[in-house]
Amino acid sequence: MQSIGILGSGTVGKTLASGFLQRGHVVTIGTRNPDKLAEWQADNPKARIGSFADTAKADVLVLAGKGSAAGEILEMAGADALKEKTVLDATNPIAETAPKNGVLHFFTSLEDSLMERLQANHPEAHFVKAFNSVGAHLMVDPQLGSKPSMFICGNNEAAKQEASRLIEAFGWEVEDMGSAEAARAIEPLCMLWCIPGFRENQWGHAFKLLKPGV
Repeated sequence: MQSIGILGSGTVGKTLASGFLQRGHVVTIGTRNPDKLAEWQADNPKARIGSFADTAKADVLVLAGKGSAAGEILEMAGADALKEKTVLDATNPIAETAPKNGVLHFFTSLEDSLMERLQANHPEAHFVKAFNSVGAHLMVDPQLGSKPSMFICGNNEAAKQEASRLIEAFGWEVEDMGSAEAARAIEPLCMLWCIPGFRENQWGHAFKLLKPGV
Protein backbone atom coordinates (compact mmCIF):
# COMPACT_ATOMS: atom_id res chain seq x y z
CA MET A 1 0.00 0.00 0.00
CA GLN A 2 1.21 3.48 -0.90
CA SER A 3 -0.10 6.99 -0.65
CA ILE A 4 -1.13 8.23 -4.09
CA GLY A 5 -1.67 11.88 -4.92
CA ILE A 6 -3.85 12.69 -7.93
CA LEU A 7 -3.12 16.14 -9.30
CA GLY A 8 -6.35 16.89 -11.16
CA SER A 9 -10.00 16.26 -10.40
CA GLY A 10 -11.56 15.68 -13.81
CA THR A 11 -12.80 12.37 -15.19
CA VAL A 12 -9.30 10.90 -15.52
CA GLY A 13 -8.29 11.94 -12.03
CA LYS A 14 -11.45 10.57 -10.42
CA THR A 15 -11.25 7.30 -12.38
CA LEU A 16 -7.66 6.62 -11.40
CA ALA A 17 -8.31 7.68 -7.81
CA SER A 18 -11.17 5.17 -7.56
CA GLY A 19 -8.95 2.46 -9.01
CA PHE A 20 -6.21 3.09 -6.47
CA LEU A 21 -8.72 3.18 -3.63
CA GLN A 22 -10.09 -0.20 -4.72
CA ARG A 23 -6.59 -1.61 -4.43
CA GLY A 24 -6.10 -0.39 -0.88
CA HIS A 25 -3.96 2.69 -1.45
CA VAL A 26 -4.34 5.92 0.48
CA VAL A 27 -5.56 8.44 -2.09
CA THR A 28 -5.71 12.23 -2.10
CA ILE A 29 -7.10 14.26 -4.99
CA GLY A 30 -5.77 17.76 -5.47
CA THR A 31 -8.15 20.34 -6.86
CA ARG A 32 -8.82 24.07 -6.99
CA ASN A 33 -12.54 23.45 -6.44
CA PRO A 34 -13.22 20.92 -3.65
CA ASP A 35 -16.98 21.51 -3.85
CA LYS A 36 -17.22 19.85 -7.26
CA LEU A 37 -15.93 16.59 -5.74
CA ALA A 38 -18.59 16.37 -3.03
CA GLU A 39 -20.70 13.80 -4.86
CA TRP A 40 -17.68 11.73 -5.87
CA GLN A 41 -16.32 11.75 -2.32
CA ALA A 42 -19.69 10.61 -1.00
CA ASP A 43 -19.24 7.50 -3.17
CA ASN A 44 -15.57 7.22 -2.16
CA PRO A 45 -15.50 8.15 1.54
CA LYS A 46 -11.95 6.92 2.09
CA ALA A 47 -10.56 9.46 -0.38
CA ARG A 48 -9.04 12.68 0.78
CA ILE A 49 -9.54 16.02 -0.96
CA GLY A 50 -6.92 18.74 -0.72
CA SER A 51 -4.93 21.43 -2.40
CA PHE A 52 -2.29 20.55 -4.97
CA ALA A 53 0.37 21.26 -2.33
CA ASP A 54 -1.28 18.90 0.17
CA THR A 55 -1.71 16.23 -2.48
CA ALA A 56 1.94 16.41 -3.54
CA LYS A 57 3.01 15.07 -0.13
CA ALA A 58 1.99 11.56 -1.27
CA ASP A 59 4.53 8.84 -2.10
CA VAL A 60 3.57 8.68 -5.79
CA LEU A 61 1.89 11.37 -7.87
CA VAL A 62 -0.36 11.20 -10.91
CA LEU A 63 -0.60 14.29 -13.09
CA ALA A 64 -4.14 14.11 -14.48
CA GLY A 65 -5.12 17.67 -15.37
CA LYS A 66 -5.44 19.31 -18.77
CA GLY A 67 -2.17 19.47 -20.65
CA SER A 68 -2.45 23.23 -20.98
CA ALA A 69 -2.67 23.51 -17.18
CA ALA A 70 -0.03 20.91 -16.30
CA GLY A 71 2.78 23.38 -15.68
CA GLU A 72 0.63 25.55 -13.44
CA ILE A 73 -0.60 22.53 -11.46
CA LEU A 74 2.98 21.43 -10.79
CA GLU A 75 3.93 24.93 -9.70
CA MET A 76 1.07 24.91 -7.19
CA ALA A 77 2.15 21.47 -6.00
CA GLY A 78 5.57 22.91 -5.23
CA ALA A 79 8.98 22.06 -6.61
CA ASP A 80 10.28 20.73 -3.30
CA ALA A 81 7.40 18.26 -3.00
CA LEU A 82 8.19 16.84 -6.44
CA LYS A 83 11.82 16.01 -5.68
CA GLU A 84 12.65 12.33 -6.19
CA LYS A 85 8.95 11.51 -6.66
CA THR A 86 7.56 9.22 -9.33
CA VAL A 87 5.05 11.28 -11.31
CA LEU A 88 2.79 9.35 -13.68
CA ASP A 89 2.05 11.85 -16.43
CA ALA A 90 -1.35 11.21 -18.00
CA THR A 91 -1.54 14.57 -19.77
CA ASN A 92 -1.60 15.37 -23.49
CA PRO A 93 -0.66 18.65 -25.19
CA ILE A 94 -4.09 19.16 -26.73
CA ALA A 95 -4.61 22.61 -28.22
CA GLU A 96 -7.86 24.56 -27.94
CA THR A 97 -8.43 24.32 -31.71
CA ALA A 98 -11.25 21.95 -32.68
CA PRO A 99 -10.27 18.59 -34.24
CA LYS A 100 -10.03 18.47 -38.03
CA ASN A 101 -11.51 15.34 -39.64
CA GLY A 102 -11.27 13.71 -36.22
CA VAL A 103 -7.62 14.65 -35.67
CA LEU A 104 -6.71 16.64 -32.57
CA HIS A 105 -4.32 19.57 -32.68
CA PHE A 106 -1.32 19.63 -30.32
CA PHE A 107 0.65 22.63 -29.07
CA THR A 108 3.88 20.62 -29.37
CA SER A 109 5.72 19.25 -32.40
CA LEU A 110 7.21 15.85 -33.23
CA GLU A 111 10.56 17.21 -32.04
CA ASP A 112 9.15 17.98 -28.62
CA SER A 113 6.67 16.65 -26.07
CA LEU A 114 4.78 17.98 -23.10
CA MET A 115 6.44 15.51 -20.74
CA GLU A 116 9.90 16.62 -21.84
CA ARG A 117 8.95 20.20 -21.06
CA LEU A 118 7.65 19.23 -17.64
CA GLN A 119 10.75 17.15 -16.93
CA ALA A 120 13.03 20.03 -17.95
CA ASN A 121 11.16 22.39 -15.61
CA HIS A 122 11.32 19.90 -12.72
CA PRO A 123 14.58 17.97 -13.23
CA GLU A 124 14.53 16.40 -9.77
CA ALA A 125 11.14 14.73 -10.33
CA HIS A 126 10.86 11.38 -12.10
CA PHE A 127 8.18 11.66 -14.79
CA VAL A 128 6.74 8.53 -16.38
CA LYS A 129 4.36 8.89 -19.31
CA ALA A 130 1.28 6.70 -18.81
CA PHE A 131 -2.50 6.58 -19.23
CA ASN A 132 -2.49 9.21 -22.00
CA SER A 133 -3.53 7.05 -24.95
CA VAL A 134 -6.84 5.57 -23.81
CA GLY A 135 -10.14 6.90 -22.50
CA ALA A 136 -10.79 7.14 -18.77
CA HIS A 137 -13.50 4.46 -18.87
CA LEU A 138 -10.88 1.87 -19.92
CA MET A 139 -8.03 2.87 -17.62
CA VAL A 140 -8.97 0.53 -14.77
CA ASP A 141 -9.73 -3.16 -15.40
CA PRO A 142 -10.24 -2.91 -19.19
CA GLN A 143 -12.38 -5.74 -20.53
CA LEU A 144 -11.16 -6.17 -24.10
CA GLY A 145 -10.56 -9.88 -24.59
CA SER A 146 -6.83 -9.64 -23.88
CA LYS A 147 -4.63 -7.32 -21.90
CA PRO A 148 -4.00 -4.09 -23.82
CA SER A 149 -0.63 -2.37 -23.95
CA MET A 150 0.24 0.66 -21.85
CA PHE A 151 3.17 2.50 -23.40
CA ILE A 152 5.40 4.27 -20.91
CA CYS A 153 8.66 6.19 -20.99
CA GLY A 154 10.86 8.15 -18.62
CA ASN A 155 14.45 8.77 -17.62
CA ASN A 156 14.46 7.01 -14.25
CA GLU A 157 14.42 3.22 -14.23
CA ALA A 158 13.24 2.84 -10.64
CA ALA A 159 10.35 5.22 -11.28
CA LYS A 160 9.33 3.25 -14.36
CA GLN A 161 9.40 0.03 -12.35
CA GLU A 162 7.23 1.63 -9.67
CA ALA A 163 4.82 2.96 -12.27
CA SER A 164 4.70 -0.43 -14.00
CA ARG A 165 3.61 -2.22 -10.84
CA LEU A 166 0.73 0.21 -10.39
CA ILE A 167 -0.29 0.03 -14.06
CA GLU A 168 -0.15 -3.78 -14.17
CA ALA A 169 -2.44 -3.92 -11.13
CA PHE A 170 -5.03 -2.12 -13.27
CA GLY A 171 -4.97 -4.93 -15.85
CA TRP A 172 -2.44 -3.67 -18.41
CA GLU A 173 0.71 -5.00 -20.03
CA VAL A 174 3.41 -2.37 -19.74
CA GLU A 175 5.60 -1.60 -22.75
CA ASP A 176 8.64 0.50 -21.82
CA MET A 177 9.65 2.68 -24.76
CA GLY A 178 12.76 4.13 -23.13
CA SER A 179 13.70 7.67 -22.15
CA ALA A 180 11.63 10.84 -22.03
CA GLU A 181 12.13 11.55 -25.73
CA ALA A 182 9.81 8.63 -26.49
CA ALA A 183 6.94 10.80 -25.24
CA ARG A 184 7.16 12.46 -28.68
CA ALA A 185 5.72 9.21 -30.04
CA ILE A 186 3.52 8.17 -27.11
CA GLU A 187 1.64 11.45 -26.73
CA PRO A 188 0.36 11.44 -30.35
CA LEU A 189 -1.21 8.02 -29.70
CA CYS A 190 -3.92 10.10 -28.06
CA MET A 191 -4.66 11.56 -31.50
CA LEU A 192 -4.90 8.11 -33.05
CA TRP A 193 -7.05 6.73 -30.24
CA CYS A 194 -9.53 9.60 -30.57
CA ILE A 195 -10.06 9.43 -34.35
CA PRO A 196 -12.61 6.55 -34.32
CA GLY A 197 -14.41 8.34 -31.51
CA PHE A 198 -14.72 11.68 -33.26
CA ARG A 199 -15.51 10.12 -36.65
CA GLU A 200 -17.73 7.18 -35.69
CA ASN A 201 -18.47 7.59 -31.96
CA GLN A 202 -16.45 4.46 -31.21
CA TRP A 203 -14.52 4.83 -27.95
CA GLY A 204 -14.20 1.24 -26.72
CA HIS A 205 -10.74 0.34 -28.00
CA ALA A 206 -7.12 0.29 -26.82
CA PHE A 207 -3.71 -0.43 -28.32
CA LYS A 208 -1.96 -3.79 -28.27
CA LEU A 209 1.71 -4.37 -29.16
CA LEU A 210 2.05 -7.78 -30.83
CA LYS A 211 5.38 -9.60 -30.49
CA PRO A 212 6.84 -12.69 -32.16
CA GLY A 213 5.91 -15.85 -30.32
CA VAL A 214 3.39 -14.14 -28.08
